[in-house]
Amino acid sequence: MEVPISQKIILFDGVCGLCNMWVDWVIKKDTHRVFKYSPIQGQFAKQLQLESSLINHPQSIIYLNKDKTLVKSKAALHIAKELPFPWKLLFIFSIIPVFLRDPIYDYIAKNRYAWFGKSESCRIPTSQEKNLFIP
Repeated sequence: MEVPISQKIILFDGVCGLCNMWVDWVIKKDTHRVFKYSPIQGQFAKQLQLESSLINHPQSIIYLNKDKTLVKSKAALHIAKELPFPWKLLFIFSIIPVFLRDPIYDYIAKNRYAWFGKSESCRIPTSQEKNLFIP
């Protein structure tokens, strides 16, 4: 399955409480509807795993943008860069080296279920959100 070049896709852990809160936050801030969303547990991500070894980060947010696949803190910061002002200013944190950012990201990812909970199934988009999600 080829990622449509015109789409910017965020893959997230659909059963993670923190991940779902974060996706809700991005949807609210993404007033220009730049992003599409897909749970890592969904069919789209499963197809990508068959075709790309890059999509092998179940504890990470994954950002697909044209020919780039970004994970962890790099993905989060590049997503912020696409949001309207003032949220795009969060990209300034990219001056912090990845070797310092990603261990913090990994620590939060490791504890996300304990701190924010885990659902039995992926989030169901509302009728207003349905066109933003790729199953």
